[in-house]
Amino acid sequence: MAKRATRGKYHGFVVVEKPAGVTSHDVVGAVRRMTGERRVGHAGTLDPAAVGVLPIAVGLATRTVEYLSESSKSYLAEVTFGVATDSLDGDGTLTDVADASRLTEADVRAALAAFRGDILQVPPMHSAIKIDGRPLYERARQGEHIELDARNVTIHELELTSWKEGVAELFIHCSKGTYVRSLARDLGEALSLPAYMSNLVRTSTGPFSLEDSWRLEELEELIANGYWEDIAAHPDAALWNRPAVVLSHDLASQWRNGSELELDVPESLVRVYDSLGTWIGVGRGLPERHVLKPEKVVTE
Repeated sequence: MAKRATRGKYHGFVVVEKPAGVTSHDVVGAVRRMTGERRVGHAGTLDPAAVGVLPIAVGLATRTVEYLSESSKSYLAEVTFGVATDSLDGDGTLTDVADASRLTEADVRAALAAFRGDILQVPPMHSAIKIDGRPLYERARQGEHIELDARNVTIHELELTSWKEGVAELFIHCSKGTYVRSLARDLGEALSLPAYMSNLVRTSTGPFSLEDSWRLEELEELIANGYWEDIAAHPDAALWNRPAVVLSHDLASQWRNGSELELDVPESLVRVYDSLGTWIGVGRGLPERHVLKPEKVVTE
């Protein structure tokens, strides 16, 4: 078990069950107020209407939140056929209506096959992607439309979990960068019907699931009563699927000075610890040079 950093009161990841109607930034602000910690961030934005798993990085965990953001994510999404909106979800303005009564469960199941694996996907205009320094959603609200390039994403799993009168519930396990709203739009197009994402629950991000999450009011009470160590995951949890490297006392001293180390380690990101089990950062193995290169050195 890796030891926690000793400097600073709050370090680690807490998982919030984000409610509908608040932004991911709002949740960051709430946790910042609860902890009094300036260094707070989140892993993977959820739209205001969406709910579910939102990992919040506090203190030293902000050093590794970028790696958690790269993790795959899982969702339960509701797709309604016969209706389209400009934002591709329920917050947008109605743009199209059609009779979806002909659509069957078998039709939807058959169409899903084309969306599994590596696919190309065009992001929605109503998104936080920045072009020329401005988020697309700002441009969309001003009536602008920009032709966006398709992006490579991976749908690891895509299953129909329920079907009722033109509304499909889907389980989706996908790579970073996947827009479920775009998936709903594209599935509708494949079935020659307008469609939009009518509900979204994120069920997991990397190693964190709904079972690990806390409502904001629960989290506030737990932190106020001193239970941080019981509810927070260590900052190294962002690299849960990466190899660990343990350094001797001398090598750990060199590491803390930012030096490359002559070591044969895997060609990947690795979690780095000293001989006492204290987490001291993140490195990258360069086997062709027989070197461990520091990416994040933790000295706190």
